[in-house]
Amino acid sequence: MVKLVCRDYGFDCNFAVEGKAESVLNEFGKHTDEEHGIDYSKEALMQFILRKS
Repeated sequence: MVKLVCRDYGFDCNFAVEGKAESVLNEFGKHTDEEHGIDYSKEALMQFILRKS
């Protein structure tokens, strides 16, 4: 299980997603694209997860 929180990446946003890595990558990526206008690649999102470990 992994967890990503927008606030941890400099956004003034309470969005958080937790679950299996693939699901978290998809949901967090969709959120940042739609809500913050930033389209992170899956590789960039995976780096977020790896750095939190």
